[in-house]
Amino acid sequence: MLGTALVGWSGFEKTADATVSVGAWGFTAVCAWQLVLFAVLGLAWYVLLPPDRSWRVWVLVWGRMVRDAAGNCLPFSLVGGFVLGARAVTLHGVPWPAAAASTVVGVTAEFLAQIGLCVIGVLILSTRSPSSSMILPVGLGLVAALIAGLASVWLQRGATSPLMRLSHRMLGNWISDAETQIVAIQTKLTAIYGNLWRVALCTALHLLAWFGTGFASWIAFRLLGADIDFLGALGIEALLHAVLATAILVPGYAGVQEAAYVGVGALFGQPPELSLGVSLLRRARDLTLGVPILLIWQSVELHYRRAIQP
Repeated sequence: MLGTALVGWSGFEKTADATVSVGAWGFTAVCAWQLVLFAVLGLAWYVLLPPDRSWRVWVLVWGRMVRDAAGNCLPFSLVGGFVLGARAVTLHGVPWPAAAASTVVGVTAEFLAQIGLCVIGVLILSTRSPSSSMILPVGLGLVAALIAGLASVWLQRGATSPLMRLSHRMLGNWISDAETQIVAIQTKLTAIYGNLWRVALCTALHLLAWFGTGFASWIAFRLLGADIDFLGALGIEALLHAVLATAILVPGYAGVQEAAYVGVGALFGQPPELSLGVSLLRRARDLTLGVPILLIWQSVELHYRRAIQP
């Protein structure tokens, strides 16, 4: 509803014209770049898994595609996407404990990389608009996020981590072999954190992917005719995700994304119809890629269930 109100406020016709004006080739470029980002994100997941793996990189790329498609297209929060992404890779040979543990570590690494991106965004904003009232609250929020990220890493480590003890208490009465499953996941978590270079490489790849999202925003703004350089688009993307991080439980960031684009875009001198055009272009890309991905995943899931039935 909020997104619709914002589109109406800036003008349905202007926003629609801005989105359609990119043309077929422009929209294809937007979608193709997202596929490149999926490859980087899948590789970031892949490096966390044990070196004796027999699965291929494409399995983790596919799992990441399912995760993002579920988060963007289904009425779930991003947390639901994490579960479906882990489920998708198990259908291609990755054991559930490894899939779950690597998902947890990967999400943490991505969050830490996102903090790095947001720091860069604040620096860009401070150089271009040093008097902006956004700098201090976002800076304080980043300090709190960094503390939360480091606390998350601490909670995940150790053979009897507080996180695992809490999970056991929550699931013990629901799942018969909950203790066995939790111990297996904790063993994988300890193994992953025992090779910190893998976690560091995963974080670096996620940061690279975040820069890639900034480039995707630059492509979208330029296709819509905006006068903006790469650093400006990167700053918008960074502060956008600083806002979206507070709405992680909102399915598809409904309404929040549009409001954030308008507000953050204005800080960098972008008119609301252009910012909303980028947001709509992003949603169109997510649906164009996400719906076929989910249909293929459902087909694989159905085939698997038929195969295990007696």
